[in-house]
Amino acid sequence: MNGHSRRHNPLEEDKDLPTKSSTFTVHSSTKYPIPIAFYPNGNRSLSGIALRAFWLGVFFVLGLTLTVFLSLSHSRLWRPPFFVSTLCLFHFLEFWITAEYNTPSAYVSSFLLTNGSRYRQAHTFAFLETIITSYFFPGWQARVNPPSVIALGIFMIVVGQTVRSWAMAQAGTNFNHQVQSEKNEGHELVTRGLYAWFRHPSYFGFFWWGLGTQVVLGNAVSFIGYAVVLWYFFKTRIEHEEKHLVEFFGKDYEDYRARTRVWIPFI
Repeated sequence: MNGHSRRHNPLEEDKDLPTKSSTFTVHSSTKYPIPIAFYPNGNRSLSGIALRAFWLGVFFVLGLTLTVFLSLSHSRLWRPPFFVSTLCLFHFLEFWITAEYNTPSAYVSSFLLTNGSRYRQAHTFAFLETIITSYFFPGWQARVNPPSVIALGIFMIVVGQTVRSWAMAQAGTNFNHQVQSEKNEGHELVTRGLYAWFRHPSYFGFFWWGLGTQVVLGNAVSFIGYAVVLWYFFKTRIEHEEKHLVEFFGKDYEDYRARTRVWIPFI
């Protein structure tokens, strides 16, 4: 999620590839060498990327269809499929934006589908909470989650997703999902566009996107959990990242930090 970092071009140097003698495999019908990383089980597997994109698209459409059908049927169970669709869109955009604007860093892992066990546990808990409250406590949910609150949550999701995706695109090859501890050749301090107003727009986007999903779902417990966990995660991550950015850019980054905000409360 780092908005100011960059990898070496993996086609020039990739530690995940075999030794140079076995890096390339030449198909009998073509004269062009193809890196083994693009074959099945490689970290850039074309089949792996295609399958993930396909299934994310399938579940996005199914979730959206169920959301519309159940909401028109006045069933509060539209929330779980809505959450599925939102997650599918987020993970697809994580890879697509990376592939489009930061091609050297586009790996299968760029979908962020294996984003840690705590990440999966949080979404699983949120999914179960909205099923339970929607089915067993519809009256309570109607009081705490009226249409105006749902609209607010959708607005938070749209703003959060838009800012995050836009920030990734503007940063280009300076964006990386991992905090970088060493300055690479060509690494630039991005201060234009969204970065002129947001010091860490991708973090801002994810924070408010995550809270927005819980507002739409009417999840009181998960909302508090998401707020606490995301706030602590980004606070510690930003402190760690900015220590390296000061080392990389010195006074330029200190001046940039002084005139910008994170726009996450108390960070």
